Order: sequence, then C-alpha cells, then structure tokens
Amino acid sequence: MTRIAVVTGGTRGLGRAAAIALKEKGCTVAVTYHGNDAAAQAFKDETGIAVYKWDVADFPACKAGLQKIEDDLGSVDILVNNAGITRDATLHHMAPEQWVDVINTNLGSVFNMCRNVVPGMRERGFGRIINVSSINGQKGQFGQTNYSAAKAGIVGFTKALAQENAAKGITVNAVAPGYCDTDMVAAVSADVIQQIIAATPVGRLGQPADIARAIMFLASDDADFVTGSTLSVNGGEYMV
Repeated sequence: MTRIAVVTGGTRGLGRAAAIALKEKGCTVAVTYHGNDAAAQAFKDETGIAVYKWDVADFPACKAGLQKIEDDLGSVDILVNNAGITRDATLHHMAPEQWVDVINTNLGSVFNMCRNVVPGMRERGFGRIINVSSINGQKGQFGQTNYSAAKAGIVGFTKALAQENAAKGITVNAVAPGYCDTDMVAAVSADVIQQIIAATPVGRLGQPADIARAIMFLASDDADFVTGSTLSVNGGEYMV
C-alpha cells in the first residue's frame, strides 16, 4: 500500500532531502512552503513532487491545505514537521515580534499540523509523525532564546503526543539535527562555521541526507516500537 507523506518546509534544505527520500521509498509525497515561489516551482519541476503553499503558523490555513492534499492524494499517513525560521537576537534586544514569529512558525505549526492529521490517523489505526527539533533545543544557543525554546518545546510535545496515540498505531518521534550544510547555516560567518566543525567529533557539518536517513527510519514500518524518542543526529557535537 502506498503511503501518503507530507513534509512541511519541504522545498529546500532538510525538508527537501526528506521529501525526495520518501518518494524514492515509494511514498506519494506532498510538501508545503510559504515564501519562495521560484524555489518551490524548481523543486516541483525537478522532483515531480506536489507543492502546496500556505503558512503553517496559521491553523485555518493548515486545515484547508491538508484537506486539499487529502482531496488530491489521499489520507495522510506520514507527517514530517520540518518548517522553521530564525529571528536571532539576544533576549535584551529581542523584539516581541521576533519571539512570536519563531514560536508560532517552529512550534505552533507542529500543533496546527498534528491537530489536523491525528484524528484520521487514529481512525485508520496507523500514523508516523516526525518532528524536526534541533541541537539548540537540547543545549540552548546564545542569541536564540526564541529558537531554542521552540525546538525544546517540540521535544516535550513529541513525548506527550506519543503517549496519547501509541495504542492507536501512531508513533511520534523527533529528530534533533546538528549544524548542517543548508541555507540557514550558510548565513553564519565562516569563522563560526569553522568553530562548529572543530567542536564536532566527526569533523564536518551534517548533510541533509544524514537527517533524511534518520527521518526515513522513523517513518518506516521497522520503527513501529519506537515512539516518544528524540534521535540526535549531530556528529557527536552534543551527546545526550
């Protein structure tokens, strides 16, 4: 049976790698995006994966968007909550909007998406939910109280939702990537990137494919006894 998978923030970076990997494993995949129409069209042209545009921080938009996906493709079996933004600043300089935008997009979206797919998963007796957290949600990061709080919140959300739905055949897990070679990290200065690499025992940045493989395992039937877990994929930079 073909599984239907949805990846938020799926046209670039880690989400892109996860979406392509899911398709290669035989899933029918849809991805969401919000801002970059050109990147989304290029992704669709290259991969043949369906793209849908909405703001995952908006609950009604998530409800309508997921209904459109289900009308087009079928009921959602696998959900990868990957969408995220940064609005970095130390707390004493952080504007309220910087806090709210990151919390709503990075953490609120996880509620918005899960709330709209979990009832159907419960009815069908199957579901795989993978929430993308971060190394900085585990250890914190200077200048990222908003981002670290959101990503830490994902870990707690994952554990609670896993308990609520384990008896219904739904697993809920998190992946906590370290620093990866993506557009988000590319915005960091070269000196800081070298410091990150020096602090990482494997001696390199992660690649999107490294994270995609972890997501693929948690989305697979082989992971049916794994739920409520956070899988750290960070090259040993932070060991939990």
